[in-house]
Amino acid sequence: MKYIKQVLGGDLRQYTMVVALGLLILIFNIISGGRMLTSSNFQNLLSGNAYVLILALGMLMVIVIGQIDLSVGSVAGFAGMVMALVAKNYNIPWWCAVLIALVIGILAGAWHGFFLSQLGIPGFITTLGGMMIFRGGVIWISRSISVPAPEELKWFGSGYLPEWGPAFTGMNNSTLLLGIIAIACYVFVQLKKHKHSGDATGVKDPVWALIIRILLVAIIIGYFTWLFGSGRVGTSFPVPGLILLVLTIIYHIITQRTKFGRHVYAVGGNKAAAALSGVNVKRTYFLTMMNMSFLAAVAGILFVGRATAAGPADGTSWEMDAIASVFIGGAAVSGGVGTILATIVGGLVMAVLNNGLMLMGVGADRTQVIKGFVLLAAVAFDVYNKKSGKSSIIGRLFANK
Repeated sequence: MKYIKQVLGGDLRQYTMVVALGLLILIFNIISGGRMLTSSNFQNLLSGNAYVLILALGMLMVIVIGQIDLSVGSVAGFAGMVMALVAKNYNIPWWCAVLIALVIGILAGAWHGFFLSQLGIPGFITTLGGMMIFRGGVIWISRSISVPAPEELKWFGSGYLPEWGPAFTGMNNSTLLLGIIAIACYVFVQLKKHKHSGDATGVKDPVWALIIRILLVAIIIGYFTWLFGSGRVGTSFPVPGLILLVLTIIYHIITQRTKFGRHVYAVGGNKAAAALSGVNVKRTYFLTMMNMSFLAAVAGILFVGRATAAGPADGTSWEMDAIASVFIGGAAVSGGVGTILATIVGGLVMAVLNNGLMLMGVGADRTQVIKGFVLLAAVAFDVYNKKSGKSSIIGRLFANK
């Protein structure tokens, strides 16, 4: 056990959700007769859930400040519908329609942020009203009819990385390059951490443990690189997955390495203390809510591109999956706790659960029941450990440094 801890670089409990994700994938792969771990299935799984995971990035920050946003699905649906309508009715370039959708998301977030930060109306009430307004708005402006999306958006919603270079690699070279970059970045981060590992204790982590850890992660990344890149001709790593990856890196840096990110956690941990220490609480509330609706617009754009049309029911209940992803990823209901990387793991657990149950032929009704029990079990288990005086198992995943 001692050697395993050295290889993994810390407390084994911080890997609980990663292990749970891996077990889910293996179990569903066995039950489904090998249909889970296929190129086409994982490409569809990632591109089909990217929009929910993007919502979860913003929802994590909202929940960390101690609020909730119930309007994200409706805002996403409204922004996507406006984008499709202006592109169709006014014959404007697709990129102008996309910018209009993003502006709508920003304005919707500013609306929610104003009521929360300036008038002190809780986010739950503010966004509940927003959910009603924008849900009704989608149906109103669409007249309950689907509207075709600009052709160019299909690449963003369901496209794949392009093929180039020699064919002897046996896989999509763009995906191969992405995998190599991912491994290189991981090696760089691990070497940097190892260099400073003994600064606090005076004892450096053993080199052999570092090498084994890098090899294990490189094998995993390499396998999924092959899985995504070796599918049928014309497919590769999905473009929505790349957008999600870029946004995950950006928001991880924002929350962990910037002044605004520190303010978000300070306000969520103790609003009064944060204010006394010079944090502008109102501005933090406002920007966090505005950011949430901006990401909702991004999610709506990707979904419309994948669906090739904007529909009056787009965005329905998306907020539930986003919130579930955040809490399964270890965020605290009271605020102040949670990370971007853990939220992505929580979202992937929900995505794999959805996908695996679909492969098994489980209906949407029973899938909702099972997902509800999984959410309750994950949060209850975490709360139990906290009340027992033990470390939070879920919350320790990718803990704040």
